[in-house]
Amino acid sequence: MEDIRVLVVDDEPGMRLGVARALRDYALTLPDLNGEIRFDVSQAASGEEALRLLDEKHPEIILLDHKLPGISGLDVLQQLAERAGETLAIMITAYASLDVAINATKRGAFDFLAKPFTPDELKGALRKAAKHLLLQREARRLAEEKRQVRFQFISVLAHELKAPIAAIQGFLQIIRDRSAGDDPAVYEHMVDRSLIRLDGMRKLILDLLDLTRIESGQKKRELTEVDLAAVAREAIESFTPAAGEKNVTVELHGGPVTLPADRGEIEIILNNLVSNAVKYNRDGGHVDVTLSDGDAVTIVVADTGIGMTGEEAARLFGEFTRIKNAKTRNILGSGLGLSIVKKLAALYGGSAEVTSQPDVGTTFTITLQRQPEGGDERP
Repeated sequence: MEDIRVLVVDDEPGMRLGVARALRDYALTLPDLNGEIRFDVSQAASGEEALRLLDEKHPEIILLDHKLPGISGLDVLQQLAERAGETLAIMITAYASLDVAINATKRGAFDFLAKPFTPDELKGALRKAAKHLLLQREARRLAEEKRQVRFQFISVLAHELKAPIAAIQGFLQIIRDRSAGDDPAVYEHMVDRSLIRLDGMRKLILDLLDLTRIESGQKKRELTEVDLAAVAREAIESFTPAAGEKNVTVELHGGPVTLPADRGEIEIILNNLVSNAVKYNRDGGHVDVTLSDGDAVTIVVADTGIGMTGEEAARLFGEFTRIKNAKTRNILGSGLGLSIVKKLAALYGGSAEVTSQPDVGTTFTITLQRQPEGGDERP
């Protein structure tokens, strides 16, 4: 339950007490908000007292009479606007007129309530003000959350790029100064290492572009009947050289399996899964890619690699998440691939799951429903 502080400013005691009594047991429920909202009412008999209570009580809504002894309600409203707080003012007056409403609005009044008003009219005005107040808070919270996410994203991105850039810079300085001696093989090795680092940064940039297109909804999708077995064979062929370096065998099982899908999205899913299965495998290991059809299409990629603990597997689909330990220290990656796989699976109403055991292997299971989001594009 949340309390909203209300200050009633009126020189008539009966009016102040009437408002307090009407709101005493009133609980407000707004859509999309958990729990109830109640109103904590304070009272002021003059504008001067109202200004003092603004500093003491910090009301979020002020019911402000137009005609007050001493300074007027419009004067209080003017000072309230100058304080640049989040208090919403509702003007109440027996002299309801267009001129008063215009003046009050110019000085920052949120709403206007003419005397005499019923309890229902009072509650209606407060309901509207409370909703506006809470939406403003939520907007500020989301803006701050967005700022924090952007800051964290830039920090992580800078961290991911800093190491390869530093490595390439170091290699180039050694090559320029010829400080590693006269053996050409040494410099060729440095060039190869630099190219590997550059390829890693290129993949990071491409993964970032894929991720932002998916999350922003700006990725153009062309849905056709896709042969998953054909896409899987292409992915396996792409990583055959890397698998050969580690003597890893990759086999495809199942098929033919077709799915109304965007071929590029299926390529991203299979390329990421096969790439990881090869990279994180042991020398002489094995990778099995299995496709199955039914109410939904299932892609299973299992390896006999280094595996993970349950805690590591639980955070594997997060953005920029890479499992870092002694076994993975020299394995390059953007930390975005599996996050993209999970988001793409969600586009097909499906899921991405992982099971793993250290030193035994890892199995990824991707489920894709036959009716992807944007079904109006389905052939």
